[in-house]
Amino acid sequence: MSRHRHRRPAPRKKARERVALRALIAGGLVAALGAGVGLWASGGDDSTPTASAAGQTSRSASGGERSAAAPSASPRPSRTYPLSTAPRTIPAVRGFTAARGPGWRPAAGHRVVVTDPRLADEGRLIAGELGMSYAGQKGDSRSGDLRLTLGGGGGAESYTLTVRDGRVTVSGPSDAGVFYGTRTLKQEVRKGGTAPEGVVKDAPAKPQRAFSLDIARKYFSPGWIEDRIRELGDLKYNQFGLHFSDDQAFRIESDTHPEIVAAQHLTKAQVKQIVDLAASRHITVVPEIDSPGHLGAVLAAHPELQLRNVNGVARRGAIDISKDASAKLLDDLLGEYAGLFPGAQWHLGGDEYQALTVSNPAASFPQLAAAARQRYGSGAGVADLATGWLNDRADTIRAHDRTMRVWNDGFFRNSTVKPASDLVVAYWTGKEIGARVPAEYLSAGRKVLNYNDEYLYYVLGEPQTFVYPTGQRIYEQWTPRVLRGRTPVSSAYDAQILGGSFSVWCDLANSQTQDQVAAGIRMPLRATSQKLWDARTPALTWAQFRTLAGRLG
Repeated sequence: MSRHRHRRPAPRKKARERVALRALIAGGLVAALGAGVGLWASGGDDSTPTASAAGQTSRSASGGERSAAAPSASPRPSRTYPLSTAPRTIPAVRGFTAARGPGWRPAAGHRVVVTDPRLADEGRLIAGELGMSYAGQKGDSRSGDLRLTLGGGGGAESYTLTVRDGRVTVSGPSDAGVFYGTRTLKQEVRKGGTAPEGVVKDAPAKPQRAFSLDIARKYFSPGWIEDRIRELGDLKYNQFGLHFSDDQAFRIESDTHPEIVAAQHLTKAQVKQIVDLAASRHITVVPEIDSPGHLGAVLAAHPELQLRNVNGVARRGAIDISKDASAKLLDDLLGEYAGLFPGAQWHLGGDEYQALTVSNPAASFPQLAAAARQRYGSGAGVADLATGWLNDRADTIRAHDRTMRVWNDGFFRNSTVKPASDLVVAYWTGKEIGARVPAEYLSAGRKVLNYNDEYLYYVLGEPQTFVYPTGQRIYEQWTPRVLRGRTPVSSAYDAQILGGSFSVWCDLANSQTQDQVAAGIRMPLRATSQKLWDARTPALTWAQFRTLAGRLG
């Protein structure tokens, strides 16, 4: 048996083997680093490092499964992203489909484009707010674009907001829905944030979402009112109630009756600017000239129309509805201001008529009783005359194609004359004499708006039993079905409750400055917005909601 002897390799061959070994080790290290640390997601604040390896299954940006490509001689890293989370906005969005991707942020070089000229106002507004350029109607698509488009199903105020592939599309069946989509986007990217990849589908629970302001008892400057309208628009409110006539003052310039106007008032030009700004935010200004009560400022210039009892004692704020001149005066004003306020909604008032707060109206006001019998028959009473007064004023406004609301205590229980069938009940209290529970109106088929004074009345100076409402109480306890006190009506009536209003009343006008009012109503406005947009129990706690409000501004 022979044995093979092992020979040492030649020096040159051994050197070549060492070089090859070092290259092999270096190549493996690079591959390992590429797989382990080279695949960082880089698209936003919520990005996290992820890794994938050849032969594994990964998710695409749209969330679908895809098979990884076979390894190549020189593999190149690819990016993956965590699944996005729903945006945090006020009010909260009602539906969100998550996706994987970098999200979107506005930049000075990005465009806002529209597919329909009717969206030009919405396009210009959001472009200015986000520091982008408005490019108008365009058919091409560029990276970073924000595109506004009309289309899709759902209600008029619904919208879809899609963030995908470095672009954003906001679509809706109307310009109002598209506008609300831009409000969501504005909140998403506020203070350098990122709009998350994915699809928002959103719509309000209630079609009427209002804030009401008493400028009759306290003057508020046009600038302050305009600031509130901008705030309301961003919170997706769509009505601004303006109570400008009461016992203390009549606060808007008048051409038909200039003698009734207070020295400190809004000019018609100022009101038009307010109405136009509101319209640009899809907010309808809802005027209120309250009658037949709360007319003290008008009657100061027309004392001959003041209601007086059998002893000749004047009743504060009440007009004598037995006189033809009273009706003419109110119809003059209603016709005049119908031209100034072109929106589809109108508030007729109707509350706290002093002739009906006494134990025996017919004995106290025989002239009213006589007028009732003359017009409606021998069995008619003062309540019938008052109901007929509101119906007549409704006829005046209906001619201007408006939908009207009346305070709940303007619907009288014992009258044989019935309020017009199209009058909406503005339910504010159950504390007034003869006030009926909400279910009485609802069971009769009436539509109702929620002005609940237990939660939604911010009354300056906190007179009587009023206390300033808090956002927390509204957020945690109130829903649109809580019309009176703290007890909700049956869910069977939900569709008849059109929405609601948070209101500022200025009974003790000097108790707060207008800036203090703005600060005091800040969180109640946000809480009310949340519950009108989505009446379900919110996902955030009150503490989280308050923190979010602070971040959004």
